[in-house]
Amino acid sequence: MKIINLIRNKISSRMGFFWLLVFLFWAKTIYAYFTDFQLGISGTFEYFIAFLNPIASTMLILGIALYIKPSRLFYPIIIILDILNTVLLYLNVIYFREFTDFMTISTMTGYSKVNQGLGGSSLALTSGHDVFYWLDIVLVLLLMVCRVIKIDHHPVRPRMGFAMTSLSILLFIFNLSLGEMDRPQLLTRTFDRTYIVKYLGLDAFTAYDGVKSQHNEDMRAMATKSQLNNVLKFTKKHYAKPNVQYYGKAKGKNVFIIHLESFQQFLIDMKINNQTVTPFLNHIYHSKSTYSFKNFFHQVGQGKTSDAENMLETSTYGLPQGSLFAQLGNDNTFQAAPAILKQHGNYNSAVFHGNVASFWNRNNTYKNMGYQYFFDASYYDISGDKSLGYGLKDKLLFNDSIKYLQHLQQPFYAKYITVTNHLPYDLDAEDSNFKTPNTDDDTVNNYFRTANYLDQSVHEFYNYLQKAGLLKKSIIILYGDHYGIPNSENQNLAKLIGKNPSTWNDFDNAQLQRVPFMIDMPGNKKGHIVNTYGGEIDVLPTLLHLLGINTRSDIQFGTDLFSKQHDQLVAFRNRDWVSPSYTSIGGTVYSNKTGQIIHPNPQLTRRFALMQARVNRELSLSDELNERNLLRFYKNKTFTDVNPNDYNYANELQQELKTENKLKQHSTSLYSENHDRSETNLYKTNAPELKHKSTDSNRLKITNPDSNN
Repeated sequence: MKIINLIRNKISSRMGFFWLLVFLFWAKTIYAYFTDFQLGISGTFEYFIAFLNPIASTMLILGIALYIKPSRLFYPIIIILDILNTVLLYLNVIYFREFTDFMTISTMTGYSKVNQGLGGSSLALTSGHDVFYWLDIVLVLLLMVCRVIKIDHHPVRPRMGFAMTSLSILLFIFNLSLGEMDRPQLLTRTFDRTYIVKYLGLDAFTAYDGVKSQHNEDMRAMATKSQLNNVLKFTKKHYAKPNVQYYGKAKGKNVFIIHLESFQQFLIDMKINNQTVTPFLNHIYHSKSTYSFKNFFHQVGQGKTSDAENMLETSTYGLPQGSLFAQLGNDNTFQAAPAILKQHGNYNSAVFHGNVASFWNRNNTYKNMGYQYFFDASYYDISGDKSLGYGLKDKLLFNDSIKYLQHLQQPFYAKYITVTNHLPYDLDAEDSNFKTPNTDDDTVNNYFRTANYLDQSVHEFYNYLQKAGLLKKSIIILYGDHYGIPNSENQNLAKLIGKNPSTWNDFDNAQLQRVPFMIDMPGNKKGHIVNTYGGEIDVLPTLLHLLGINTRSDIQFGTDLFSKQHDQLVAFRNRDWVSPSYTSIGGTVYSNKTGQIIHPNPQLTRRFALMQARVNRELSLSDELNERNLLRFYKNKTFTDVNPNDYNYANELQQELKTENKLKQHSTSLYSENHDRSETNLYKTNAPELKHKSTDSNRLKITNPDSNN
């Protein structure tokens, strides 16, 4: 009884009431973390941060009321603050159930997006245990009405309110420091909103998103149409007209984009312990049906995979810091491949990816790009050992996607994003018997094993395309998105690729940024290995010209790799560059022929300065275009702006079936062409996970990975 009376006395004081509300809100936030949100929390350290992170922001918000002296104002204000914070928490719970993502400021303030995200379906998304989010407020009000909690008319001293504010700020700084220890560049390299919530909490994420949104809005509000003139002047002058020998060579064909995760060029034709690492991709690389580019470089920045996607889809660069997808993808204007192909060839578009839709903010960015379908992790069975840190294993992704691919109307633009060949290159023993090299670096050793697995995965997919009759009707682009071995570990790789570790330098690091780029056109007999220098920024104009689509009026920073006017100066995101003769790293220029530093004469100095100025201008103009969203001012007569509200990535198989039913005999899907018979039985894989029959859940969720992408 004494304990009960002591508790009643404590919570009947203003400070006691404050701590009671802080504790109750902390408890239901933790409940949301582990019941409704999927934060991918693992390990003691992450659990500690997760339990810590709601405290600072809750103290800061509720602490506002401590500065209020009259009791008639203090209690209503602190309760209203608690209710508002609960509303924010609960709306995110509902939103997460539908979109596996958190609400941004733009989502909250944009009526159409809120209506799309929460309207109509919100009632269906409620759950019985949701009462827990409101029960504490009801109980507190009842206890006040019944005078179990009494009104304290003595105001809190101002210095106590200041002390609580200061304590909450210090606690947040401590929390942020812990987050940065476990996730360097947590705020500057944001590729998934889930990470901010996991490390800093929902309130901190909302505040961070608000600041970022305001910054973007300020930049975009000050933007004027005239600022687009410099971009137009550059891209028009930089335009390379198509080579007539290749223009329209693949017109009307289906397009497959196969994203070879973390796959570097040196893997092609490489052997480890007398084992060929990628025998099938080697075959494609050397095939007469394939144009293979041996001097093709990735150009990504901190956005890595998402930067590669952005360059391939839009021919504009990623941002100098962070990911364009994550920072600007919500409302940026794009003239991207899916929409261009829809408007110029009635192409249908789809992405197949075994990770969560919110990763790199793809679920929003893809809509602004005009992707009609996005089959993310929720469309596959990713239970048990079927997935690794970054999602569904590649063999399973290709195999399990067929039930969706066969209902896609032709011609189509289909992108496959593989994940198994991704740092830290973990793979179950039963998935591979490839014998790894024996260096002192596990990252280097295992890289070849997962690359071999990826090679097998692509081979199985090709076999299916052949059996289904799709191969002859398609053009397949295979590319590596970025480096697999970090520069810090390249010396451990050196011996395996015939280099001396003791003389390894920045020039060697730069040359190792080559990634494969192969354009496979089954039926073509003139394929060969191309020496032309280029990068990911050049893919879109190259592809569009092969499909017979004029790009003269498009804003693109890349140029057609087949064009005689193609620009072979390749810009890296950090403003270094490489050309057929020279490589510039941090202002130091090397000879590609000798690998030695050049001490230029005045004539070469001027030449290098002009090349550097060209790189700087190109990157700056691309940044200005995207950061200020200047493309919204551009009236392209050959392109209609995308309306993201036209796309919904829920129940997509049903959407495909509905389209087939509507088109009836005019349906061009593979399923319809096969007289309404499934093609899934044609797919053959040796994936060990399929040896034992498992339930295929169509809407399972995968937790976010917790390592650099």
